[in-house]
Amino acid sequence: MRLMVFYDLPNTTKSENKEYTKFRKFLIQNGFYMMQFSIYVKLCMNHDIVLITQKKIEKNKPKIGDVRMLAITEKQYNDIKILVGQKSIQESYQNIDYLVEL
Repeated sequence: MRLMVFYDLPNTTKSENKEYTKFRKFLIQNGFYMMQFSIYVKLCMNHDIVLITQKKIEKNKPKIGDVRMLAITEKQYNDIKILVGQKSIQESYQNIDYLVEL
């Protein structure tokens, strides 16, 4: 499964910029990679991991702005059609084939 986070945060004042940076760093530290600007994705082994990650995001969400989450299956994620551009290096290596379960 993949958990996608979409966000649009104000970034005009110093305090808003701090909130934006804090949230972005939180996502990266928790295994998300940037798919596009303000769209971050994390590969999750199962639905339980998705739920745990969603709770973490809810606890660390910014005070203002717009943040949304969407959980999709690996098949749905692989069915995304790229109209312009290409997959990033991170996207190419972040797939179920490269996972090692301990």
